[in-house]
Amino acid sequence: SQRSLAEITELIHTAFLVHRGIVNIGELKSCDGPLKDMQFGNKMAVLSGDFLLANACTSLAQLQNTKVVELISSAIGDLVQGVYYENSKLSEENCLTDDIGISTWKEQVFLSHSALLAKSCQAAMELAKHSAEIQDMAFQYGKHMSMSHKLHSDLQPFVKESSSDTMVFSLNSAPAVLHQEFLGREAWIKQIRELQEAIKAGKGVTSAINLCRSHGKRALAALERFPPSEARAALANIVYAVTRFP
Repeated sequence: SQRSLAEITELIHTAFLVHRGIVNIGELKSCDGPLKDMQFGNKMAVLSGDFLLANACTSLAQLQNTKVVELISSAIGDLVQGVYYENSKLSEENCLTDDIGISTWKEQVFLSHSALLAKSCQAAMELAKHSAEIQDMAFQYGKHMSMSHKLHSDLQPFVKESSSDTMVFSLNSAPAVLHQEFLGREAWIKQIRELQEAIKAGKGVTSAINLCRSHGKRALAALERFPPSEARAALANIVYAVTRFP
């Protein structure tokens, strides 16, 4: 049943990745290709994602555990809310961020990146009939490990030794949001054109690395509640991998 749950979680994750591949027709240029091809691609993306979600929901019902169904259903709701917020705010690499703080960033990242893994970890413990305390520890591991993973991903354009000046990064990434907090909104807007170098030279990158490692420590602390095993060591290695920087 736990393996089935893992497959369900992967199906849901893949379905949302497919849905995120939908093209905004209004932003297309003539050089992007025929409009009818893009429209057909959008229809296929919607149908393919829906097909994967339908299969995931069918498999979820076959687990015959109402709490697990509730957990995974709420995770799907969180994902929808997170993606909707991203789209409604036009959170793209070339867009200026709203005046948000790191706490708001964490809320958004939890919805769109962490909720599914955290609640899947909790559901795995429910299937094994573990106590509420152990289920919460599994949730905390999934949440903080995935937060570390997102921070690690956001930091790559700023910490990679081989990164070039033209490497794409998002103005909604953790280093940019933290840099904005330290700098102030007005000064932040003035620095937009030379933003990447400004973030590298400021406190945003260091703070984001510290935050990534902080979430990693909390994930490892949650793991400590489980008995030593090969599985626990593998989960710990995931945390070590996403909290290591050059």
